[in-house]
Amino acid sequence: MAVAHTLSLHNISKYYGKLAAVDDVSMTIERGQFLTLLGPSGSGKTTVLMSIAGFVEPSAGEIRVDGRPITHLPPEKRNFGMVFQGYALFPHLTVADNVAFPLTVRGRPAAEKAEKVKAALDLVQLGTLADRLPRQLSGGQQQRVALARALVFEPDILLLDEPLSALDKKLRAGLQWELRALHRRVGTTFIYVTHDQEEALSMSDEIAIIRNGKIVQKGKPRELYDRPVSHFIADFLGESNFLAAEAGEASGDGFAYRAGGSSFRQAGARPAEARVLVALRPAKIRISTAEPTDAVNRIAGTIKSWSYRGNEFHFLVGTALGDMNVSQPTWRARVEPEEGLGVWLAWDPDASVVQRELV
Repeated sequence: MAVAHTLSLHNISKYYGKLAAVDDVSMTIERGQFLTLLGPSGSGKTTVLMSIAGFVEPSAGEIRVDGRPITHLPPEKRNFGMVFQGYALFPHLTVADNVAFPLTVRGRPAAEKAEKVKAALDLVQLGTLADRLPRQLSGGQQQRVALARALVFEPDILLLDEPLSALDKKLRAGLQWELRALHRRVGTTFIYVTHDQEEALSMSDEIAIIRNGKIVQKGKPRELYDRPVSHFIADFLGESNFLAAEAGEASGDGFAYRAGGSSFRQAGARPAEARVLVALRPAKIRISTAEPTDAVNRIAGTIKSWSYRGNEFHFLVGTALGDMNVSQPTWRARVEPEEGLGVWLAWDPDASVVQRELV
């Protein structure tokens, strides 16, 4: 297993003229961690990764590995592995020679190269394809070759720039499992860039969400999904219903709020502001044709439209709160989908979360 390293960014900024592509980013990626930089296109996540790699010189700030400054080191001096979206394999070289390339440029002896190449190809389950050319491989196999090449010289940190985005959905899902398992086997610190929310949630130890060059929230996947701190994160990381409300009195372990002419209850401390925004995930809403009289939070509505997604039904329900999105597993759905059907929606006080942004 490789020796893992800690990487830290201290007030990193990158300006192009007056435009801040990265704006005062600070964070620590602990040794052996799988951290994903997640954000929409143009958010600055790739610029952060390229700064770590050494391909972009920060305008300000410092990058350290195990406390050692590397900000001004050229890429070849950093001992980082890099996997790109487009694989970047040499078309005229065999799989084995592609994987051996980093060792060749480092002047490693032939016997050592052969041993390490075999170990790297076995690691990505391509040991039998060593003599093939890239054009003779599938997209998923080419990506495994790129991974083997990036790991063969035992890098301190592995950087991955949207490596699965060129693959079809089913293949991408399979490689997500493989990449996660590979991370556990090698123990190297992984820093991964993607704009795919599901990919980030399924693979990462931690996620740093980037918007307009800034980290807006960093934490474990479930923490970010269940407790997003802002409207942007709740909307970007999955789907949410947003209820503009007026906070009422606090009592017990929560507080009351009014929205759409009705009163509801929210778990947690009452915010200082009177106007609040409550975010509610579609999967955390129960739907039924009978009024759930035992539910603290409930409201009547009408199904405006619905869709079948294989493992779930998705409903758009018109209510006094506005249109609400609701998703229910098909195998336990309590409502037979029908446009115009009167239904009731219910949710628990701790199913929603109060946002700090109203827009």
